[in-house]
Amino acid sequence: MSERTIVVVGATSGIGLELAKDIVADGDRVIITGRDQAAADAVAASIGERARAVALDISEPEAIADRLSGIGPVHGLVLAAIERDANTVRDYDIARARRLVTLKLVGYTEVVHALLDRLEPSRETGIVLFGGRAKDAPYPGSTTVSTINGGVEGLVRTLALELAPIRVNAIHPGIIGDSPFWASKPEGVLDGYKSRTPGGELATMADIVDATKFLLRNQGVSGTSIYVDRGWRLT
Repeated sequence: MSERTIVVVGATSGIGLELAKDIVADGDRVIITGRDQAAADAVAASIGERARAVALDISEPEAIADRLSGIGPVHGLVLAAIERDANTVRDYDIARARRLVTLKLVGYTEVVHALLDRLEPSRETGIVLFGGRAKDAPYPGSTTVSTINGGVEGLVRTLALELAPIRVNAIHPGIIGDSPFWASKPEGVLDGYKSRTPGGELATMADIVDATKFLLRNQGVSGTSIYVDRGWRLT
């Protein structure tokens, strides 16, 4: 296929931004989203002329269709928008839980729904949803995060069935050592996590970008969840 247009929801920082840069470096066009239009425009400008931005907060799903109305044909969609939340059962914050559930499960689904008439109905078209290893490796305070990431896995399966021949897959990152969140941790914090991988190293943002591109392009993969964590927790 010639030049493609890929939409990356949640791409003004971190892994989403690295993916957007890589898409443009490959010669394709990218549409990134962020909550603030001016900030998203500045990020798009830094990526290059093949990038443009749309202001979008997918925790407010009623506004999604209108925000995405100016987008033309789409050949790939990556739903990378996430929020981190520590919310225990003993100290349960309903408002925070509701926002996170809405963002990932309702928001992700509504983005697909809103763009469906512009997603090329072909197995060359890939949709990638971001989950996370907390779905099967919970930690104190991960009540909401673990639940919704498990929900992402179920969502992938039903979307892959409903939207075929469009392919839908999920990526579940582990601890990404060079991501802004983890790289900012005090020295030594990551050592314990590294010791739980067979090679003694953590996955990188480049690993996630590469895996996401594989899921976008490989026409033999649909309805699948993959882990990118360098074998974390095997040792």
